[in-house]
Amino acid sequence: MGRRAAIVLGLAGVLAGAGVRAPLIRRWPVSVLQAAPCTPASEAPSVQSAVHVVAGLAALARGGWRRPDGIAGALANAAAVAALADLRRDADRSADVLAAALAPLGVTGRPAVHDRVPSGRAARRLYRRAADVAYGDDPAHRLDVWARPDVAAAGAAAAAPVLLQVHGGAWSGGDKGGQAEPLMAYLAEHGWVCVTVNYRLGPGERWPSMIIDVKRAIAWTRAHIGDYGGDPGFVAITGGSAGGHLAALAALSPGDPDFQPGFTGADTSVAAAVPFYGVHDFTVDEEGLFALLEGKVFTTTLADDERGWRQASPVHRAGPDAPPFLVIHGSTDTIAGVGQSRRLVARLRQVSCRPVCYAELPHAQHGFDAFPTARTRHAVRAVHRFLTVVHEQYRADRARAAGSTPVNGAAVNGSSYGAVLGRPVRLNP
Repeated sequence: MGRRAAIVLGLAGVLAGAGVRAPLIRRWPVSVLQAAPCTPASEAPSVQSAVHVVAGLAALARGGWRRPDGIAGALANAAAVAALADLRRDADRSADVLAAALAPLGVTGRPAVHDRVPSGRAARRLYRRAADVAYGDDPAHRLDVWARPDVAAAGAAAAAPVLLQVHGGAWSGGDKGGQAEPLMAYLAEHGWVCVTVNYRLGPGERWPSMIIDVKRAIAWTRAHIGDYGGDPGFVAITGGSAGGHLAALAALSPGDPDFQPGFTGADTSVAAAVPFYGVHDFTVDEEGLFALLEGKVFTTTLADDERGWRQASPVHRAGPDAPPFLVIHGSTDTIAGVGQSRRLVARLRQVSCRPVCYAELPHAQHGFDAFPTARTRHAVRAVHRFLTVVHEQYRADRARAAGSTPVNGAAVNGSSYGAVLGRPVRLNP
């Protein structure tokens, strides 16, 4: 590496470290330029620090320590290492935040940190049991099913819990492949059946096509997931970014006829929702939201169609019958501001009768969970623990309704969870 290149790399590292802590560009779409260098700095600071150490040493090599540009290159990269130093503790801080978020459920004990699950192509090869299954008539109506081979082969009698994943991409891009795969692989390995769906996208298709498709996918899942070993009675939903919005909205609008044309009688309720860094309030123009939505996702503006935009906003759909929620967002997200999730959580806690857990992860950027980093592994385990509590409650309620002994011999009272029972719930990872 040349000495001038080392200087540029070091300065870029300093700026990335500063941008992780206090991002300056928050307006879509130029905010992507802020997020791009900040993501590796926030998610893999140790790796980036090692790069800067090598660059700094290279600047001093071959007599560079005698030259001003060599010394400048070494100092710039040393400053970059210093700028990244504190970020290396963010993964552990995130684990603490996630544990605190689950504390109201009575979940105690830290999960094991050595339980590694394959990712990428290896995960798809191990767990993807079916690809591009049609759940509707449109070419976009395709989904994949992930499960362990023994779970998928067991059929409906296995009654494994189900998680449906909705991809992000600003309602106009993205694909079911390559998003949330660390989460789906982890849950599949632990006996869950996961479904990841594609849906119609803008600007070729306009709202509410996207939520109609997600609802149709939920209906398909309830009707057919037993063929893959899943329990149609327990379907949770998750998603990131635009997928987080669609997951939260689907959870808060079961049976809405405006979102279920032609299948109004289908059960589209879900047992729990886990939106990651979603956009939950279309009535507030944050980070250039209106410029993204007007003319690209909606055919209307907020001023023209306030009712329709509020209908599309999870914040304005929250009610007492909302399912349990775990909301996850990065504290310095430059694409979808953290205020979106804060408002959803505040509203849910005002009106919902069920648990609302919230984890605001320090310095996490938009889309952080696409990478199998330490922070992602902590988030994935937390989602599993949250959903396990909800699923155990579902099984106990079902056993009590049938007049049999509750699952695991636990005494369950009504629809209470964890600590509400007066004792902690201890879960394996």
